[in-house]
Amino acid sequence: MAQLDHAPHPGLIGAQPAPPPEVVEQTKIYRREGGFPISWLVAPATLWLFLFLVVPLLSIVVFSFWKSTGYGMEPGFTLDAYQNYFEVEGFFDASHRKFLTPSVFVSTLFSTFKFTVVVMFFCLLLGYPIAYFLAMQVKAFKWQLSLFLVCMVPFWTSYLIRAVAWIPMLGRRGLLNTFLLYMDIVDKPVTFLLYSEFGYVMALVQIYVVLIVGPIFFSLAKIDDDILEAARDMGATSFQIFREIIGPLSLPGVAIGLIFIFVMLMGEFATAVVVYGGKTSTTGTVILNFYGVANYPASAVNALMLMLAMMIGVIMILRVVNIRKEL
Repeated sequence: MAQLDHAPHPGLIGAQPAPPPEVVEQTKIYRREGGFPISWLVAPATLWLFLFLVVPLLSIVVFSFWKSTGYGMEPGFTLDAYQNYFEVEGFFDASHRKFLTPSVFVSTLFSTFKFTVVVMFFCLLLGYPIAYFLAMQVKAFKWQLSLFLVCMVPFWTSYLIRAVAWIPMLGRRGLLNTFLLYMDIVDKPVTFLLYSEFGYVMALVQIYVVLIVGPIFFSLAKIDDDILEAARDMGATSFQIFREIIGPLSLPGVAIGLIFIFVMLMGEFATAVVVYGGKTSTTGTVILNFYGVANYPASAVNALMLMLAMMIGVIMILRVVNIRKEL
């Protein structure tokens, strides 16, 4: 049996001529004509990051080992600030009432983390439907853009103003209490709205929910409508489409939004003072208080522990969602 010839067919008008060897070699040479060297272009941003990111971070690490003098700090190497952060009297004494009880600073860090997780949950619960409506239900681009800008309106005002604005809303004589009294829902103004966990969480959700709406909106807007239409043609229900297509494809936006909110909330301190009335302490308020009394080593240690907690939280989110792979 004759063997088949697998040589490429030359075509009706013959095979395309091969380029000369010198042309092939010339195309392999990448040559930049004019312009600045890459190092010159990168140098300004590198210098900026070094001066305003690397140097402050290294300074915090160095200051955490210095000695507090009561009116400032002096150079030296001591672990007093770290000892005061972690040390609890009777921690290892089984007969002591503070046996295995974390220090007040560690407890404050855990409290900050708890509020952060709660606010992140409610931001996701409220922000995802908003982003879904804008990306999937609103078809006209001009309306999508207009409504998205409406969601961004709160960011046009100062953060502190947005926090203070909750006082006339939630106070004893605030708008919400006035409405409840007018509708005869309550006999007297309720007190749990302001200077409480309820008001604190509500204010934080309103302030930061827009940070998760944007990333989820852009992730959902990239989903091809033909994919959804093909799933419907194959008999998939709306829940199946969301579970198998929309949900997984929107995970990068969810992860990015949660990271934004997590980092911002872990360093939060102003809302705790304004809306919660200072009834609770966050790591941010602890750092501010130590800074106010010139105990800079203690402020540095709390800042380092806060950054470490932020890194752990971000790594946990990235472990759940591989953003690079999903994108």
